Amino acid sequence: MFSIILCTYNRAHLIKRAIDSILAQRFQDWELIIVDDGSRDETFAVIKDIVASDPRIRYHYTDNHGQPTVRNIGFSLATMRYITFLDSDDEYLPEHLERRYEVLSGEPAIELLHGGIEVIGNDMVADKNDLSKRISLSDCVVGGTFFIRRDLWTRLGGFADVVYSDDSDFFERAKEAGAFIKKVEFPTYRYYRTEPDSLCAISEREGVTGILKFRGK
Repeated sequence: MFSIILCTYNRAHLIKRAIDSILAQRFQDWELIIVDDGSRDETFAVIKDIVASDPRIRYHYTDNHGQPTVRNIGFSLATMRYITFLDSDDEYLPEHLERRYEVLSGEPAIELLHGGIEVIGNDMVADKNDLSKRISLSDCVVGGTFFIRRDLWTRLGGFADVVYSDDSDFFERAKEAGAFIKKVEFPTYRYYRTEPDSLCAISEREGVTGILKFRGK
């Protein structure tokens, strides 16, 4: 049913929490594709036994490309009807997939389902239209919560390689394409705003220059 794409970069200290939250899901029809964006820490050492122990979990290493490209690489490896995400510093609550399955199975015409976060930390982030301004996450779309039907992803060509807020770019293109989009409110995606190397944190401190540096450009 669900292909979960977990993109990571130097998150050896956090990634097990994210994976454990997937393993704890009440809904178990999923595959997990971990795309390592060129980590130089102990990420693989931390997760190799987990990957080896569950055939639903696959690990793919690539050079450092940045989130949009890595998400697209994950999609190229995915096999399920719906594609979703979990950032390596976040986690799912146990009912996360189950609640989305109930919505999608009840309305199979939905092409993009999103929403439902619990924010840990500061809920203000840089505005994609002006990185010097701050807006509330309640006014944003959060890519980690996206459940994208495979045919919509293909129609839109995946995520665009934009510097910041590739999720809102995808969302806007989906709207323009006339996709059936639905938002849910139950907060089962735990969104952490506590890591200094998150794209939101980097954009707030250093703007576009900092993001490009982080992406090795």
